Amino acid sequence: MAIERREAYYRGHVQGVGFRFRTCRVATHFAVVGFVENLSDGRVHLIAEGERSELDRFLEEIQQTLGNHIRETMVDRQVATNEFLEFGIRR
Repeated sequence: MAIERREAYYRGHVQGVGFRFRTCRVATHFAVVGFVENLSDGRVHLIAEGERSELDRFLEEIQQTLGNHIRETMVDRQVATNEFLEFGIRR
């Protein structure tokens, strides 16, 4: 299967609540690589690469696990760059 890329932005009460740490823990259950980071405007930015089904399930699990902190999610599909070896937190 082809590797795809998702870029997501989460808005809400998503900083200072362990969002990045918990997202990394969720990522360990899926075959995805990339990163999650806080932005200066209060949003959280995520880039993940993997097979379509893994990405879809990963992003759904983030919504299930952290949805009470998320007010708005924007996700864009992109061409994978294969630049990542693992999923981690960017500071």
